[in-house]
Amino acid sequence: MAALASAVVAVGAATGVLTALGDDGGGGADEARPAVTLTQGPKPPPAVPSPSASASVSASPPVRKASGTPAPARTARTAPSRTAEPATRLYRHPESQVLDWVRTHPGDPRRDVIASRVAGHPAAVWFADHTPATLTSRVRAVTSEGAARGRVPVVVPYAIPDRDCGGHSQGGAPDLDAYDEWIDRFAAGLGSGEVIVILEPDSVAQADCLSAGERADRFASLARAGRVLKDANPAARVYFDAGHSGWHAPARQAAWLKQAGAASPDSSDGVFSNVSNFHATADEVAHDRAVLDALGGPPGLGAVIDTSRNGNGAPSDGEWCDPAGRKLGRAPTLHTGMGRVDAYLWVKLPGESDGCRGKPGTFTPSYAYDLAR
Repeated sequence: MAALASAVVAVGAATGVLTALGDDGGGGADEARPAVTLTQGPKPPPAVPSPSASASVSASPPVRKASGTPAPARTARTAPSRTAEPATRLYRHPESQVLDWVRTHPGDPRRDVIASRVAGHPAAVWFADHTPATLTSRVRAVTSEGAARGRVPVVVPYAIPDRDCGGHSQGGAPDLDAYDEWIDRFAAGLGSGEVIVILEPDSVAQADCLSAGERADRFASLARAGRVLKDANPAARVYFDAGHSGWHAPARQAAWLKQAGAASPDSSDGVFSNVSNFHATADEVAHDRAVLDALGGPPGLGAVIDTSRNGNGAPSDGEWCDPAGRKLGRAPTLHTGMGRVDAYLWVKLPGESDGCRGKPGTFTPSYAYDLAR
């Protein structure tokens, strides 16, 4: 079966399960509104590396022009504790495409199933546009509302340069210095409450399209991003891209993750996997644990898994576009009962089409209903 990259695509400046719109996104600058989430086409199967493949990745500190905004000074931080249960539950944003559909279709026979099984669950909020002027206030609007309700928001910064290697999801900041400044503004909106940050889906697993120098620069910027986010809000939990169980071998993924700062408690709380994909939870748990074992770092590092559409696992034929026979996965929760697995999340909202059941990125009730029933 062809191993597919994570399915996350942006059109213009708007991407995400919920996207907090920017300066040119329409509506009020502080409003997070539903927007287009797409799913990319298949990529060539990534090669499973030989034992020497990981060693070819440079471990030397990259040399790059310093950002105009340096990372804030840091104090020593111990590894994050996993012993105490979180005191709050996940935050459900009050606006999304599925909620709009539920509100406007009271007589549709599919409504009750979709309302209870899809719209009733919390999902991530994406920030995918490079319009930094209002970024801080837009992030703050989500995190402050989550804190006020005693819930944990899940936010996705998605603006790394050369995003998606120039594919369907191309875009992001114009260069890494601009990205560093964008992350500073993002971090300033995190507040002081609990928040989960899914840092740049595909940014590590898809880095094989970059040259060695470009890859090193990206990883340095990601490591800086993790430090800035956690310095801005010590209660933030930041997770780095581990791809998924059908992609890179754990040792190769871990070698890149280590360069990107994912092994350091100053930058990272662990890894995430399966964003917008279909791989079974058991496969993802095994993959993530293997990645964490190879990564090293403090024992407190954990994993979060996107379970939005993986209830029946990945299609055997490798189909990626609204494949038939898929089902909802485990409901989003911070209480998995699994060692080293911190959360099951819905990073992509079920029912948003990949482009075959409906227009790419739009909520498609027939698809949502098939996933949910």
